[in-house]
Amino acid sequence: MRIDVNAFVGEYPFRKLEATDPPCLLAAMDRVGIDQAWVSSLPAVFWKDPTEANEDLYRMAEIHPALRPVPAIHPGLAHWADHLARAAAAKTPCVRVDATFYGVNAHGPEMAAVIARAADLGLPIVMAAKLEDGRQHHPHDTTPDLSAATVRGLIRMHPKLRLLVTHADRDLIEQVHFGATPAESGRIWWDICWLWGPPMDDFDHLVHAVGAGRFCFGTGMPLRIPESAAAKLELLRCSDADRDGIDGGNAVDLGFS
Repeated sequence: MRIDVNAFVGEYPFRKLEATDPPCLLAAMDRVGIDQAWVSSLPAVFWKDPTEANEDLYRMAEIHPALRPVPAIHPGLAHWADHLARAAAAKTPCVRVDATFYGVNAHGPEMAAVIARAADLGLPIVMAAKLEDGRQHHPHDTTPDLSAATVRGLIRMHPKLRLLVTHADRDLIEQVHFGATPAESGRIWWDICWLWGPPMDDFDHLVHAVGAGRFCFGTGMPLRIPESAAAKLELLRCSDADRDGIDGGNAVDLGFS
């Protein structure tokens, strides 16, 4: 079973995207054999109140069961605990908490409270290291990339936190993994959408250096094309068991159930 842990629906504020609605997402999934996608609202990453998009995601999932909602949580807004409880009741695979995009201190008391509650509920947290290369940023998009120090600090805020970081490159993954304890690294997962395949083969290097169990199939669509992630996994030199884990098994282990 192929699970895409990093997909979006909705418009992007800085440029025009194609195929941003659920039917288009499903068509793209069919092209590369994706059975299930964990779907976030793309505009919610930038809205002042991202939780306004959550009900749209829940309705989407009712119509399209293959699209599992990933609701957004803003630590700086009231009623975030209600949204976490709603996500747990709906058995969403995880929740988005993009502190850097919301201008929230990733190691501050608001974030600590959300992390503690999510960990107690058993809900993993997903956040993006970035959405685009910094050289492509619109002048109004001043959000910094997620740093290795931030990721290491986050995983140390609660011993039960499970964290999925998307859009990370080799440098970030290595800095976090080799700067953390084995127990800490064992609670962090990475998607593959930003990793180079052949000929640089950063993905292959990381799988053998960090371990296949730390990686999940993720496309980043519609900001990225799903064929790229599928090709990287197809060309990866690994065992069938490791490939199956990256394709979907690791996501099953990570996701809330």
